[in-house]
Amino acid sequence: MLNPKFIPLAVTCILFFVLFGIGSVQFEGFGSSRVFFNLLSDNAFLIIAAVGMTFVILSGGIDLSVGAVIALTGVVCSVLISKYNMHPLVVFPIVLVGGTAFGAIMGAIIHYYKMQPFIVTLAGMFFARGLASVISEESIPIEHEFYNQVAEFGFMLPGDAWVGTSTLIAVAVLIAAIIVAHYTRFGGRVYAVGGDMNSAALMGIPLAHTTIRIYAISAFLATLSGIVYSFYTFSGYSLAAVGVELDAIAAVVIGGTLLTGGYGYMFGTLIGVLIMGVVQTYISFDGTLSSWWTKIVIGLLLFCFIALQQLLVRARPK
Repeated sequence: MLNPKFIPLAVTCILFFVLFGIGSVQFEGFGSSRVFFNLLSDNAFLIIAAVGMTFVILSGGIDLSVGAVIALTGVVCSVLISKYNMHPLVVFPIVLVGGTAFGAIMGAIIHYYKMQPFIVTLAGMFFARGLASVISEESIPIEHEFYNQVAEFGFMLPGDAWVGTSTLIAVAVLIAAIIVAHYTRFGGRVYAVGGDMNSAALMGIPLAHTTIRIYAISAFLATLSGIVYSFYTFSGYSLAAVGVELDAIAAVVIGGTLLTGGYGYMFGTLIGVLIMGVVQTYISFDGTLSSWWTKIVIGLLLFCFIALQQLLVRARPK
């Protein structure tokens, strides 16, 4: 019999194959390797952001600053590259360190001041979005040969499937996250904190260190997501990625991670993002449906998965 904690992940995987299968039967070319890898490529930045969000939700927290950090990253990168003529390989480490520090500060405030993650990261969202707007309210184009090289880098698979830089980065992040979450002491601490913080403290788990690292990782990956996002747009814009934090949360929940923390898998988050991508792709292939149907379907899926989570929580042995 299937372990109850694997049920959300199993349902997620089955749902993805069903949706992808329906699209493949209904539309010619939908089931091709090209469409599948386009799903990965088009949603690479969201996969990266959602992986960071998974660490946070596994710990029982939430991070609403993700979309704003992505926007701020793009604006800072575009200013440093285009206006100050800095090389992207110099700029990227700077913004990654800054983003990580920003997340660590939020984690420290959450732990030491005993504040709700919702409030702290909401403040972080306003701060990052506001700072991006102060730097520039207009879109700033990035014109650098390195970006052209990034766009051209990749390789072709059978079926005209293109695997580019963004896809490779997203896959590398996912693999690293799976190893960290499921095969390291830190990953075990994340699950323990999300399962029961008081019990985790009694077990000797350093709550401050763990909480700060969780939000630092989330901000680091949000910043990396912002860099990848700039590969798509070749620009930085203060109003970019509005609502991406909600998409990331939706992907994590649809991927089978419990909102209460303590249960979930990184691979499930990938499938959650792909499900959202399949819905968008289906609507694009159909051509008669409004893009808003994507939000409607994702909303219905969220309701269903949250209901499933509650059933599993109530069925959990006391």
